[in-house]
Amino acid sequence: MVTLKQSEINQLLNAQTKNPHQFLGINQLDQDNVVIRVFEPYAKRIFVESEFLDNEIELDLINGQGLFEKVIKSTELFDYKLNYEGYNGEKWSRKDSYSFAPILSDYDLYLFSEGNHHRVYDKMGAHVITNEGVEGTSFTVWAPEAERVSVIGSFNNWDGRVHQMRMLGHSGVWEIFIPHIKEGDLYRFEILTKEEYIVVKSDPYAFYTEMRPANASIVYDYNGKYEWEDQDWMEKRSEINWLEEPISVYEVNLASWARVPEEGNRFLTYRELADKLVDYVKDHNYTHVELMPIAEHPLDESWGYQVTGYFSTTSRFGKPEDLMYLIDGFHKNDIGVILDWVPGHFPKDPHGLGRFDGSALYEHLDPRLGEHQDWGTYIFNYGRNEVKNFLISNALYWLDKFHIDGLRVDAVASMVYLDYSREEGEWIPNKYGGRENLEAIEFLQYFNSITHEYYPGILTIAEESTAFEGVSKPTYLGGLGFSMKWNMGWMNDSLEYIEKDPIYRKYHHNNLTFPLVYAFNENFMLVLSHDEVVHGKGSMINKMPGGYWQKFANLRLFYSYMFAHPGKNLLFMGGDFGQWKEWKDTQSLDWNLLEYEPHQKLLDFIRDLNSTYQVEKALWEIDFSYDGFEWISCDDVDNSVLSFVRKGKKPDELIVCVFNFTPMERHNYRLGVPKAGYYEEILNTDAEQYWGSNLGNMGGVWSESIPWQDRADSISVKLPPLGGLYFKYKK
Repeated sequence: MVTLKQSEINQLLNAQTKNPHQFLGINQLDQDNVVIRVFEPYAKRIFVESEFLDNEIELDLINGQGLFEKVIKSTELFDYKLNYEGYNGEKWSRKDSYSFAPILSDYDLYLFSEGNHHRVYDKMGAHVITNEGVEGTSFTVWAPEAERVSVIGSFNNWDGRVHQMRMLGHSGVWEIFIPHIKEGDLYRFEILTKEEYIVVKSDPYAFYTEMRPANASIVYDYNGKYEWEDQDWMEKRSEINWLEEPISVYEVNLASWARVPEEGNRFLTYRELADKLVDYVKDHNYTHVELMPIAEHPLDESWGYQVTGYFSTTSRFGKPEDLMYLIDGFHKNDIGVILDWVPGHFPKDPHGLGRFDGSALYEHLDPRLGEHQDWGTYIFNYGRNEVKNFLISNALYWLDKFHIDGLRVDAVASMVYLDYSREEGEWIPNKYGGRENLEAIEFLQYFNSITHEYYPGILTIAEESTAFEGVSKPTYLGGLGFSMKWNMGWMNDSLEYIEKDPIYRKYHHNNLTFPLVYAFNENFMLVLSHDEVVHGKGSMINKMPGGYWQKFANLRLFYSYMFAHPGKNLLFMGGDFGQWKEWKDTQSLDWNLLEYEPHQKLLDFIRDLNSTYQVEKALWEIDFSYDGFEWISCDDVDNSVLSFVRKGKKPDELIVCVFNFTPMERHNYRLGVPKAGYYEEILNTDAEQYWGSNLGNMGGVWSESIPWQDRADSISVKLPPLGGLYFKYKK
């Protein structure tokens, strides 16, 4: 006798149920009997084995498509396992997936729906666990508008009928525990939408994903995979106020920093990079490295900014534990690691987050809110608690599991403005009629407050290209709460200036002086990033005017000016040794250029510039206040000379910085100085060791009691052509 209605049988066979556990597994039929039902289309016979039973009991096949059941006399549910026999005589045994209670608690679901389950990555997705003494994997996914969700994989022939999940109450969260699913198994979620079409999605919370163009999620257990050795770094980091420390960042794209041409131009692995990149960054005295996005993405040419796997380290370079090894290597060499993070948008790839359960789940439905037309991407719905929870937990995941020291948030301007890159009529004002995205602003404030609360000493850095106020102001004062903001204004103005032929620079002197008007409105980081050396903009060395010698002299001068200017610093790979070609993500940097003297000596200069910068507190201790900066001369337009003083906290921590932006030598150039004494020349970009003409000041100059530029004392110096000089005050 069949105990199910035909409509219920149809739900199971057609995979159209939100609660398969109601029908499958062991259920109380009445006070004297239980019923065990199993749907397994690849089994010919199924037997129940249990200590409760005297003998194995064979289930009855009640439908030719693989639905079995058996009524057994019992007043209570009991533990059992299933023994299967296939059509080819193969046999296997396992616990019944539908005999287990839910893994997530009601409190988990409450926190998730509230947006406050900060480490929900420990619950959602696929987790290898031991459940009621049985080894297997729990699968959990959020898909509230789905009619049915199944786990499909190589373990069930990618058949969505076999492992149908149950929705937990009205939470929109679906779950199932599948015994014997192990690390390395491939899986996806098959989702039946309300419109009765099926979508197949990668796991939003997957920790590991197939190498593109494949996109299946991979069961991965990060627990115990890697034993960290960076305890000293982590303890020290939590006590540091980075705003009063030297920060010189080397921005790198792991796919193109170096490749292996003799092996099909393949990528270096994370572990190979740990051997090569760590040494390079350390040898050239950077304090931090910034990794362009390394979350999983399908298109190499997106440089990682089109993320489909927010919790997956890209498989291009190895496994997650290999990335841990790389980061640990940086930390053991006292180098911080900043990760480029992309919460502003996501791509429309069919296996990704877009229209995840057939509805606009992670994004807004209305394209005026939910799409970046320029980029062809979706915008996150920051006002939806579960979406906010997804992003917040993702940020914490990188800080937690991978010991990341900072997150650089991409495209913040696109998040905080509803009319970003939109014409009139293409956007919807906020409830007050304004252009600010209030939900995104609240999200960013929450992101900054919660990350700094959990992980003191980490940095959050905004790429924000407008004059939006308070980006690095604390949230309790109404700001967004970022540690720092990229100074895009400085970058645009200074590059526009340095690209001019020196004969015209006097007409553009304000390009250098104007950034000091707003230099202390935010905690700025000065950046010469990847965006400045692509899409026809030319490499850094090729931006410089003049002949071969002048190009290198200009670039050394420009870098010395950058490092003396208030703010922290970031350089993109290749610019440090004078890469001639624009950056291409499909090619290695042209390391062979280091065989040539000017390139090697430019790199030597960067090494020494970073070293000088780190040693001299006056160059970084007071970066975000006028207390650390004082003009000497900002108006020597005709000579295109700029000079100022950088100051540390102690009265005698002074460095006079002077820059000659013309190719003319200037002798007996007088500068007013704040104190009488000896001024040691600690950096000269024109030194012979850097491929310069070697015009200098014999190690330093004494001040004279000659009033100059409203100061009682002054120094007379030689300014080399296209040269930058740092003079350190000595009593």
